[in-house]
Amino acid sequence: MTENKKKPNPIDIHVGSRIRLRRTMLGMSQEKLGESLGITFQQIQKYEKGTNRVGASRLQNIAAILNVPVSFFFEDAPGDQPGSATGSEASSSNYVVDFLSSSEGLQLNRAFVKISDAKVRRRIVDLVKALSAEGEAE
Repeated sequence: MTENKKKPNPIDIHVGSRIRLRRTMLGMSQEKLGESLGITFQQIQKYEKGTNRVGASRLQNIAAILNVPVSFFFEDAPGDQPGSATGSEASSSNYVVDFLSSSEGLQLNRAFVKISDAKVRRRIVDLVKALSAEGEAE
């Protein structure tokens, strides 16, 4: 039972990952977010990992700073799938959040949306699909 107390709650982990996602989408550092809230960047790290729970008023402040509604942090939260089975929808949206939370994913996304030619974007998608299929064949 002691071991269970040290394990972060899945909702806290999810909220933290959404904070990190939005912060990185804006190109904001943990230090900058912490300064805006009057706390240290280490505290932001703990929120983002889910090791520390974000209080309601703090979450509202974070939402205002990151320019999103509070509900943003709970989108696709674990156990929040009314009407769906075990969560194929949840797993499909989780990989998107994981991708956009990575440095490479964010860089790719930023660069990709700057490409105005739809044909070029389509060819890039085809290239990535071909490369990923190549990796699976090995």
